[in-house]
Amino acid sequence: MDAMTAARHWEDNAETWTRHSRAGYDIYRDALNTPAFLAMLPPIDGLSGLDIGCGEGTNTRHVARRGPAAMHAIDVSPTFIRYARAAEASDPLGIAFVVGDAAALPFTPQCFDFAVAFMTLMDVPAPEQAIREIARVLRPGGFLQFSITHPCFDPPHRKVLRDAAGIPYAIEVGSYFDRVDGRLDTWWFSTVPEDERRRAPPFRTPRFDRTLSEWVAMICSAGLVIEQFGEPRASIELAEAEPVVADTRVAPLFLHVRARKP
Repeated sequence: MDAMTAARHWEDNAETWTRHSRAGYDIYRDALNTPAFLAMLPPIDGLSGLDIGCGEGTNTRHVARRGPAAMHAIDVSPTFIRYARAAEASDPLGIAFVVGDAAALPFTPQCFDFAVAFMTLMDVPAPEQAIREIARVLRPGGFLQFSITHPCFDPPHRKVLRDAAGIPYAIEVGSYFDRVDGRLDTWWFSTVPEDERRRAPPFRTPRFDRTLSEWVAMICSAGLVIEQFGEPRASIELAEAEPVVADTRVAPLFLHVRARKP
């Protein structure tokens, strides 16, 4: 699947995605993944930053509230950018939202102190090119921190196994080494109610699977040095309060990576 086709799918998803995520249906993001990502983020007060694949801007705004001197954000979907700009207009945080491609960033070399990418790079048709582009726009000493679905525990085949009480006890995985380039997955946020599912179509999201070793090779070939991995796990209390994330107590669904430009 090429970049233009992938971008069209994300544009098709954007209206419903924005409505559902802002209604609180993205429990994995709000309860677990984003808090863990922000907890791993180094101090950024006074730095200039870039968010790649910003969507409707919620996570960008979380980062901006930590005090960057300037924040830019980019996404392939004009609808996502329209919603992000509207939120910025109503509550300004100094973020410039731009329509653009992660694999061809519209910025000059060495113009950002850091970059973040929340659950984006596994959806890019050429993640190796996107990482090279991010390295290009980082200043020496700058860092990239990104989250993706975990290559080891969310490969092309994944199934959560549950006991009679519905409690997850194992994750069945397969096809780890299969190169997937643009398979369309059809799905909803788990907590979207039935009446809402009847009103709007499900998401159709392209996926581009790479193994863990391929991700490491992409980062290193871009000239970045890996500093830290994170694998968010729900606490017992969170799993009881939000059962949808209980599977992360068995095996991580997400991988967080921070790498720095020497």
